[in-house]
Amino acid sequence: MTSDRVVRVLLKPVLFAAALTPIVWLAWSVYTGNLGADPLADVTHETGAWALRFLCATLAVTPVRRLTGWNRLTRFRRMLGLFAFFYATVHLLIYAGADRLAGLDLSNGILSVQTAVALAKSVVDDVRKRPFITAGFTAWACMLPLALTSTAGWIRRLGGRRWNLLHRLIYLSAVAACVHYYWLVKSDIRRPLAYGAVVVLLLGFRIVWSRVNRRVSIPQPATSQRSLR
Repeated sequence: MTSDRVVRVLLKPVLFAAALTPIVWLAWSVYTGNLGADPLADVTHETGAWALRFLCATLAVTPVRRLTGWNRLTRFRRMLGLFAFFYATVHLLIYAGADRLAGLDLSNGILSVQTAVALAKSVVDDVRKRPFITAGFTAWACMLPLALTSTAGWIRRLGGRRWNLLHRLIYLSAVAACVHYYWLVKSDIRRPLAYGAVVVLLLGFRIVWSRVNRRVSIPQPATSQRSLR
């Protein structure tokens, strides 16, 4: 079996199953009542945390590939990024449904147009008023175009250069997610600071690598004959 086939047939399904494990575990914990005193807060927190973890994992692909030389690692990046968006979307939907929807007048029914408009307005107002919500929504909004253009077809439509420029939004998304987590936590800030340190390290690696390669690629002037004397 070739290495490409191993990646496609074995490693990708294993990664897919592993990436689904957190949401399955959360669903089972809700069903069995094995969460804390505030299950809704626990699920909201964990889905947000997993979105940030998958963001970090996505950003880690390039440094690990460059340090190890295992170029096939890039074949996992799309899946990791889509799972980051998946958990971030679940996180957003829980916030919208539990926090914003609960305060609305539902006399027209949950599935009515009036309720949908009121919910959208409530979310927009909250994004404007609370900075940590602004940061969290910014992180999700930056991931949205990345998820929509993650296919090979979109790479052809946009062209490699424009596609790469667009997908640099993941840097802003990761930073905004860390800020969101930091502003959300009221007492123990060790975990958001740890995630922030990981993101800074991963982004810093890219800057250092780019500068080193730029220096190496600059042709050195030829040494004159006089200088050899």
